[in-house]
Amino acid sequence: MDIIQFKDTEPNRDKSKAYWANPSKENGDKLRGFLTLDATKWQFTHGTQKPELISPDNYWHVQYLLDRKGNQNVQLKLFLSYGTNVAEYPKWQALFRKHQIPTLLMWGKNDHIFPADGAHPYKRDLKNLEFHLLDTGHFALEEYGGKIAGRMIEFMDRTTQ
Repeated sequence: MDIIQFKDTEPNRDKSKAYWANPSKENGDKLRGFLTLDATKWQFTHGTQKPELISPDNYWHVQYLLDRKGNQNVQLKLFLSYGTNVAEYPKWQALFRKHQIPTLLMWGKNDHIFPADGAHPYKRDLKNLEFHLLDTGHFALEEYGGKIAGRMIEFMDRTTQ
């Protein structure tokens, strides 16, 4: 499963995979486009029902932090670390199958960074799962914050004593 799919284009997925395979400066530099204001705004608005209602304060604040001196190199290290995640999936899946913890999953069905296809395997491993695909993108809280908070409270009330 390919977990990082910036802008849902094959060339962008290939850039991530190339960096994972060979973390050279050249391959890292190809990922710097993901750290621009346009990319940050895209992450907040792509897949939403009403992108005009997403407060620009959100992506401007994030971009301000991304633009701090030296932070791009930190982000590139994080991008590189993402490449280790996939190998860990079988361990997490085994833990889920063994422990069967009550789980609430709320996922943006239009998320192109973590596509909805990545949400469905949880249904295979977790029998006590409340599963919701929301009609939104990567930052589901931007459109569904109230609904998500309400579901979380209901879920916690039902599953904890």
